[in-house]
Amino acid sequence: MIVVLVVASGADWESQALAVLAAHPSTVVLKRCVDVDDLLAAASSGQAQAAVLGLESRGLDADAVARLVGHGVHPVAVVADDQAESGPARAGRIGIRAVVPVSGLAGLADAVLAAGLGPRPTTAPGGPGRGAGADAGPADPGAAAGPARAGRVVAVWGPAGAPGRSTVACAMAAELGRRGRTILVDADPYGGSLGQQLGVMDEVSGLLAAARLATAGQLDERFATVQRGLDSRLSVITGLPRPDRWSEVRSGTIEHVLELGRAHGDVVVDTGFSLEGDPTGDLGGRPGRNQLTRGALEVADEVVVVGAADPVGLSRLARGLVDLRDLVGPVPVHVVVNRMRPTLGWSEKEVAGMVGGFTRLASLHFLPDDRATVDRALVAGRTLLESGESALTKAVAGLVAGVMAGVEVG
Repeated sequence: MIVVLVVASGADWESQALAVLAAHPSTVVLKRCVDVDDLLAAASSGQAQAAVLGLESRGLDADAVARLVGHGVHPVAVVADDQAESGPARAGRIGIRAVVPVSGLAGLADAVLAAGLGPRPTTAPGGPGRGAGADAGPADPGAAAGPARAGRVVAVWGPAGAPGRSTVACAMAAELGRRGRTILVDADPYGGSLGQQLGVMDEVSGLLAAARLATAGQLDERFATVQRGLDSRLSVITGLPRPDRWSEVRSGTIEHVLELGRAHGDVVVDTGFSLEGDPTGDLGGRPGRNQLTRGALEVADEVVVVGAADPVGLSRLARGLVDLRDLVGPVPVHVVVNRMRPTLGWSEKEVAGMVGGFTRLASLHFLPDDRATVDRALVAGRTLLESGESALTKAVAGLVAGVMAGVEVG
């Protein structure tokens, strides 16, 4: 016997669903809940095993579904027939794997039994929604639109001390934008700076907007709305407006954003400096602060590590490379020694010898200390490329060529 909770919010299909469940010998309706909050309260009693609810129910998001399943109650969503194609994908993105179209309500009890007896995805028989209820999982981000060639995710990381992560990330994205569709993502959990660097003064954070859409299961279809176009090939997803808002980005959000971006072209993601895990990150569903950085690195196809050329910067770079390797495993690591200048008294060969002894590198690059070019770009709110050709922009072009070696240009 499966005990069922129902949330229909007065939908036309409610009476039919109740009749189907009442007629089946193995299902019994415990309560008709007025909304999602009422459903979660009823689920906490531990008396039900399944819930039937409208996919459009107010407050139904990934967090609510996770809490519901945590109470041992498995959801079955009912969708309108005109959403029979899109409904299962949307439901899958918020964690609901069993979906029944209104025209297939005759099979509702069977779907409820399958959901309540185990975690296996279910499919409601009959109706135009065949396949609805199958394990939708994450929707294919490239299904609706995007180039034939999937892009690559390049994560730009560097240790503490402001070695120039954001400047390098922005410059690389601009160079990649000359070659094909590119998205620049600001994922620094200690506060975003790319929007200000590029003269994007929108009050709405692209990253926070993406987090809200991901929670609601709508990010795939509205991915373009979280980006700000800089030109026909380059766009940016701006970061956190204040450092204290990192907790609003739930675990898994940055991974979702980067996977979607990869389907549309190449992605450059600017990360934070800390790789430390947060042992309290899972308490109350709150993510760890550094999960944005760690998640981006785990998704990346290539990792670019930026270190300053001075003695303190190189020391931090060496320690950071050791910690990074434990996290990214076999992912190619490219090192950038930034602000290289002759006054330090070291040759590139000597620095290469120091850096190469700490980890296996896919490539090593040096960027000159070109303060004038960087200042021009910052003051104008433009990329380095828009500020004119210089020794620094030529070095960035060589860096991008090295990182993307062997990758087809789209």
